[in-house]
Amino acid sequence: MRSDGWHLTEDVEEFLARAGDFLRSRPAMHTMALSVTEKLRTLTTAADGVPAPVFGRLEQAGEVRATFYRLPSRGLSVTPLTPEQADGLAAHLAGLGHPLPYVTADHGTATAFAEAWRRHTGATSTFRVGLRLHRLGTLTPPEPEPAGRGRLVGEGEREHLMRWCREFAADVGEAVTIDAGSWASTRFAEKSYTFWETPDGTPVSMAGVNPMVGGQARIDPVYTPAHLRGRGYAAAVTVEVSRAALAAGAEEVVLFTNAANPTSNALYRRVGYVPIADWTVHDFTYATP
Repeated sequence: MRSDGWHLTEDVEEFLARAGDFLRSRPAMHTMALSVTEKLRTLTTAADGVPAPVFGRLEQAGEVRATFYRLPSRGLSVTPLTPEQADGLAAHLAGLGHPLPYVTADHGTATAFAEAWRRHTGATSTFRVGLRLHRLGTLTPPEPEPAGRGRLVGEGEREHLMRWCREFAADVGEAVTIDAGSWASTRFAEKSYTFWETPDGTPVSMAGVNPMVGGQARIDPVYTPAHLRGRGYAAAVTVEVSRAALAAGAEEVVLFTNAANPTSNALYRRVGYVPIADWTVHDFTYATP
């Protein structure tokens, strides 16, 4: 029997062999871990000199109780923890000398970990953003639905797609380079995309969906150019991709919103999404030696 405590590895296959069932036991709450590990599992070998991701699992009495992952140059993403578990993880990572720029988790876990990280490292934590995780209940198309239709984005529309992804990233304050050279390495590349187009064939909104894993699919991003908002296009394209995900066999369809944006939160509630958890990102700064 493996000892109780946190076990770390850089091998995604080893991690999933032990923690895969745990992640799939709560696919909505574990959506990020499921998506990230599936992407890494299917990637080719990383280039020489590129730091490897780190995965961790908490085992107690032979059962996995929690997990985390940390991508190179990124922060810590962790599944729900009790305050005691958060303190134990902070102590463990601090003892190993792991630097962390930020933590992202459900609100209670992120808050508890940020406080524990301060105690163990002296780091100052700063609230960056609050997110809200929603799960699809009963899909409810908008009435009236805007004129037009949804359709999959074609390969010949890559430039258009990248431009809208750049605009989306700028809207949400995400620092990322999105062009032909960098596209494959961004988080936007592995998704399938749908445009909502007007009757004359003009795209007016888009939605992306991550590959289905663990029975769940996550919608991200949803974007409508500023001058086209307020016409129901985002609701229509969200319903379109949600319906397609269900038809493809998804048991749960989820999405994140900015918790401070009442417009987007109300929009998704109208089409059938139900809030299930608040998420928080805390940034860490450290005193200069």
